[in-house]
This record gives sequence, structure tokens and C-alpha cells, in this order.
Amino acid sequence: MKKQRLQSFSGGIFLLGLLSLIMASAYAQVPPPQQSAADPPVQIVEMRQADLLSKRDGLDAQIFTGSVVFYHEGAYMYCDSAYLYQQANSFEAFSNVRMEQGDTIFVYGDYLHYDGNTRLARLRDNIRMEDRTATLFTDSLDYDRMANLGYYFDGGMLVDEKNELTSYWGQYSPETKEALFSDSVKLVNIDYIIYADTLKYNTESKLADILGPSRIVSDSGYVHTSNGWYNTVTDDSKLLDRSEVYSNDGTKVLIGDTILYNRQTGVGEVFGDMFLEDKAQKTILRGNYGYYEEKTEYGMATDMAYAIDYSQGDSLFVHGDTLIMKTDSIYRDVKAFYDVRFYRSDIQGVCDSLHYASADSILYMIGDPVIWSDNNQVLGNRIDIFLNDSTIEKAVVRDYAFSVQERWKEDQFNQLSGRDMTAFFRDGELYHILVEGEAVSLYYAEQEDSTIIGLNKMESAYLEIDTENNKIKKLKAYPVTTGVLTPLPLLKPEEKRLKQFVWLNYLRPAGPDDIFRPNERRSSEATEPRRGRFEREDITL
Repeated sequence: MKKQRLQSFSGGIFLLGLLSLIMASAYAQVPPPQQSAADPPVQIVEMRQADLLSKRDGLDAQIFTGSVVFYHEGAYMYCDSAYLYQQANSFEAFSNVRMEQGDTIFVYGDYLHYDGNTRLARLRDNIRMEDRTATLFTDSLDYDRMANLGYYFDGGMLVDEKNELTSYWGQYSPETKEALFSDSVKLVNIDYIIYADTLKYNTESKLADILGPSRIVSDSGYVHTSNGWYNTVTDDSKLLDRSEVYSNDGTKVLIGDTILYNRQTGVGEVFGDMFLEDKAQKTILRGNYGYYEEKTEYGMATDMAYAIDYSQGDSLFVHGDTLIMKTDSIYRDVKAFYDVRFYRSDIQGVCDSLHYASADSILYMIGDPVIWSDNNQVLGNRIDIFLNDSTIEKAVVRDYAFSVQERWKEDQFNQLSGRDMTAFFRDGELYHILVEGEAVSLYYAEQEDSTIIGLNKMESAYLEIDTENNKIKKLKAYPVTTGVLTPLPLLKPEEKRLKQFVWLNYLRPAGPDDIFRPNERRSSEATEPRRGRFEREDITL
């Protein structure tokens, strides 16, 4: 083996000059790599410094040891020893490998194979790639200088001042600051962790693009999503494709086609088929647009909005143009505005505005309210429904009240009107009615064998009626009463109806799917617009 030792400049100009001639001669004997006219010109890898040059028989490489420095197209590469393959325009570097590209990119490792033709650097073992915004750790890194892209394929970690990202496969562009991760991705932040299948991350903006099934976990809750983005600085996120947001205890869930959500404030805005459920209070809020505040447990829905209360065996379905739901650990409030309709098997109703307060178990209705139970219809200026364990206990109609009971025979209706009316229910059936002020009643009098005697009209200040099996069993009027019983054959058509009579059964919700149509009365039965409507935020009762 032939060896020549490089001397320092101070140690001997002659020997240094001799080595330079030898190296120049060796470079001159190697033809440049072949390239097409379309390829950019290839520059030769330059050997800039080494302590020792040697040549080994049978090895097509020059061996350099001691403070080795190579240069190629703006990048310096350092190592303890190297094999230079001049014919291939490449080299291998061993131990204390370092690459520097300007003052922006620094790469460290134990081994480097560099190809000057393709500008591809393959680094192995204990690799650290640094720029001004992040550091990448791995044991296998390929750095394509032509594309300015580094990628690993056997596990790696990217760290910046905010987050730590690990995955099996990943790539990073120092120019765009974009990193792409795949396979067992984990982003660790001081406040949360993101587990993902595929994730793109920008080390400058700190924005994470979610490109596959992912889970975001924090102390306040967790998120399931497969598409969207997350700002790791502001905690703002946009979640697509039916993403799900859960409270930490799993009792509250928010689902939508598109969700704008901030983890710090707990505020979510939903576009497209919102689903908001409180499993503790057993309520559901739905609509094509929604808004939710996690900390105050305030939810709002509009556009085909409806709420479901399934706290009892029989669920209550409520629809309105706009629905608002507030819940806490004990109580819940549901407010509905404009074209309100609700359905439960034992009671149905329509009105302009509705408020349900679980604190006092009362359902407040204003704006042409009408309720139905079995074959009974009650309407007035305002109706308050008192519930006991979600079972109707009584309905109080204020200022103006009108009750109609449909009889088994067609076109026969028992009717009752007055200033205030209270209807009492037992097991969902009407059993007692109290009318206070200007009471007027029309009812069909029957014998014990159900033979109709005639139609009885009664007027008094107060009136009480007991019913059983939808039949009047007892009637009491006081203090002064006027009454007329007209036999059926002598009845005139206009005597069969009180002046305010309307039978609105065509508006009655027939089931949970029938709560979305408008409450449009026939022109002959329309009422004048009434003052009074629950305000959207504060309702004065």
C-alpha cells in the first residue's frame, strides 16, 4: 500500500504542493459523469481537507482520514474518515459526520453515503437534522438536496418549541417547514396528545393537518376525526367528515359534518347534521347548524332543528326554527322559537314559542298554543304544562281558554271556554277541569245507556267538570248559572258550536316525523297576531 501524509502549511510547502499535484492528476484521469442535455450540470464532489490520504489495493476508492472535509454545491460535509469514489462522484463518510448547508441546515450522524450526481445523502445511526424551527432525530435518514427534502422510514422524532412528533415514517422540508408523518403518528403537547394514522405539520405555523383516522386526547375530553386541521398554538380546529367531540367523562358528545372547535374555550360551531347529546340528562339536540359551549353546557340548533328528551320511557320530540338547550349537573332548559311542534305519545302540541324548565318541571307555551291529549284539544293565549317525572299532571291556560272534546260520533264536540282553565290529568288521561271566569260550556247530555238526550249550554262565573273514560261524569257551576238543554232534533247548526270554536286536528303532530311541517291554520281559523314571545335568552314568565 502506498501512503502519503499531508503536511500542514507551516510544516512544508513542498509536500503540500506535491500532494495537490497528485490529487489534481487523479481528478484529471476521471471523466465527468454522463448526463443528458436536459439534466442540470453535475458538479464534481470536491475534496477540501484531510490529514491523511491512502490507497488500498483492490479498492476503487481513495481513503481519507483525519478532519475530512468535502464540498458540493453549497454544502460542506465533515467526518473522521471517508472513501471517495471519483468515478461514481460519490463518497462514504464515517464517524462524527456533519453536513452544513449555509447557516440554515445542519445534519449529524455516524455514517453518510453521498451521491454527487443525484445530490442524495443517505445518513445512518444517531442522526440529528436541525434547522431554525425544528430538530429531527432518527437512525435512517435520506436527504434529497435537489428536492430539499429529508425522509426517514424506520422511526423518527421531530421536536420544536411546542410539540414532539414521532412516527414510523416521516419526511421534512426545511424550505417549506412542512413535515409529513405516517404510521403510528403521535404528537405530544403539554396540554394534549394527538394519535394519528397520517399527519402533516408545519414547524413555523404550528398547524397540524389531519389526513387519516386520529384521536385528540386532553384533560377536558377527546376528539375522533379523520380529516381536518388543528392549530397547536391557539387550539383552534376545523374537523370534517362527521367528527366527534366527547367530554372527558364521555357523557356529552358533539358530532357534525364540519365542526369548528376551540379546545381552550370549549366552544364548537357545527355545520351539517349536528348531533349533541347529554347522556347524563338524557337529552339530544339536532339541526343542520349548531353552536355549543362546553363550559356553560349551552347548545343551540337551527335549520331542521329538534330536541329529544328520553329521560322517561316515552321520548318527547320538540321542533322549532331555533332550539336552545342549557344543561348542568342537575337541571336542563330547552327553549324553542317559531313554528314549534312537539310530540309524545300521550300529549302533542303546537305554538310559536316554548320553554321547558326541568327545575320546576313546567312546559311554557305562548303564541297560539294548542295541545292535544287523546281526543281532547285545549288552546288559549298561553298554556303552562306541569309535569311530574315527565308525565303530564295538569295544564293551566291563562287569559283565554277553549277546550274541545271530540265525541265518538262524527261532528259532535263537547266544548268549554273561559278566562282561565286548569285541566288535570291522571296517567295521561283528563279527569278534572276547572274554569275560572266567564265559563261557557256545550256538552251532550247522555243517559246511562249512552242515549243522547240533547245538547246542554251552560254559562256561569266558575265551572268544574269531572270526566271518566272521556265522558262527563259530574258538572258543577257557580255561583249563578244559566243553562238550556236543547233536544237533538231541535238543534240548529249554529247552536252546535261556541263562537270561538275551532277544531285544529289537522295541525296535530301524528308522530316524531311529523314535527317539521309549519303550523299554518286555515284562513277561516287564523288568529290575529298576538303580542308576547319568549326572548331567545331571557324569558320573563
